[in-house]
Amino acid sequence: MYEHRRNPPLAPGQFALRLLRHCALAAALLGGSLFLGMAGYEHYEQLPWRDAFLNAAMLLGGMGPVNNPVTPAGKLFAGCYALYAGIVFIVTAGIMLAPVLHRMLHLFHCDERDS
Repeated sequence: MYEHRRNPPLAPGQFALRLLRHCALAAALLGGSLFLGMAGYEHYEQLPWRDAFLNAAMLLGGMGPVNNPVTPAGKLFAGCYALYAGIVFIVTAGIMLAPVLHRMLHLFHCDERDS
């Protein structure tokens, strides 16, 4: 996926395109996760879609839910979604930082040497 350390770094335009693709992938992951959270809150807690959006978005952003779940199924969903949202937060950060960190390592020649 990325160029080998023996290859020259990507041109700025190609790097911008790579960064844009990574951001698009991260946005798709966040959008799908937000939809999943909204659907779960609407189904298990019977929240209106605006409140479901708020709860899902707050969990994905690391802030926590606004409405506390009241049904047993809603509590189970909220707990599982909170764990999922924490993992998605870390994965999204990794997706967005990977091209930048790779370019830094490539430019500074910090890759491991071949054995």
